[in-house]
Amino acid sequence: MTQGRSIRLFLVDGTPNGLLTAEIMNWTGHVLTGPRSKLSELVQRPECGRTGIYFLVGPDPENSLRPLVYIGESDDVATRLKQHNRPEDKGGKDFWEKVCLVTSKDQNLTKAHVKYLESLLIQNAGEVGRSRLINGTAHEYIGLPESDRADMAFFMEQVRTVLPVLGFDFLRDRPMPSSSASKPAEPERQPSPRFVAEVPRFGIKAFGQEIDGEFYVLKDSLARGSWTGADGGYQGLYRQLCDDGVLVEAEEDLRRFASDYAFSSPSAAAAVVSGRSANGREHWKVEGTGQTYAAWQDQQVSFAASDQGTMIDKSAGGLGESRSSPYTAS
Repeated sequence: MTQGRSIRLFLVDGTPNGLLTAEIMNWTGHVLTGPRSKLSELVQRPECGRTGIYFLVGPDPENSLRPLVYIGESDDVATRLKQHNRPEDKGGKDFWEKVCLVTSKDQNLTKAHVKYLESLLIQNAGEVGRSRLINGTAHEYIGLPESDRADMAFFMEQVRTVLPVLGFDFLRDRPMPSSSASKPAEPERQPSPRFVAEVPRFGIKAFGQEIDGEFYVLKDSLARGSWTGADGGYQGLYRQLCDDGVLVEAEEDLRRFASDYAFSSPSAAAAVVSGRSANGREHWKVEGTGQTYAAWQDQQVSFAASDQGTMIDKSAGGLGESRSSPYTAS
């Protein structure tokens, strides 16, 4: 198993919606974030006078499922943020609502370092596909020595670790279960068993797996050809996936998943597959057994609780009983 990490968060003005700093033990990086409404206070912070990378984040008016993101670098971030705060007709950017700045506590980041980091982060955000980038393509900076490139690769991994904790998910990996089915899963990404959702009357059959807290519907799964349920709910999500090319037309009034797609819950996935509201905890069933998602999850919780009780008995001097998990990841 991977080891835990300790992240120190500090509410600068004592409120959860104000300025916030974050640091990881044994990492020289320092993260400062806050809403655009606090920009006048943020640019007065000493971190803003350092060399660093920054992220401007806001909603995408064309796609409610993902944010708009701009990734930049500067050796004087305060000045750059003031420029971005101008009206758009004066060279500013109107879309962003939050800003996140990453600098180094020991101030060892140089202009060459942050240009290289910016390039890596733009490339990574594009590959992950959780956001729409304002930047366009990333420039390649290959002038760094090999040792510095290794340091920046490590620095970037720490950035990718801490940002999701602060609510910025656009750099978080999106594993593709279908493309990695033949590879052994990483210990921290053991998938659930495969689930199946069927509506035989309409020829619907979809497969899913749960990984890292997200429910993935797998590539080539079949879904309802149109939304037939009541307006609202997951109707907007269904239409957005059609517009984005995730759900493409298939035969006989069906749609097919062109790629794996991660949903926030089994019910969201079941609704899109069915074309109407659905209880995903009952709709998805373990492939080969017919056990519902709800029963499978309850089994996992019960096993974990009983296993914890066995450990307590052993620590108290009891004999305990050797047990094996009722589920082995496929």
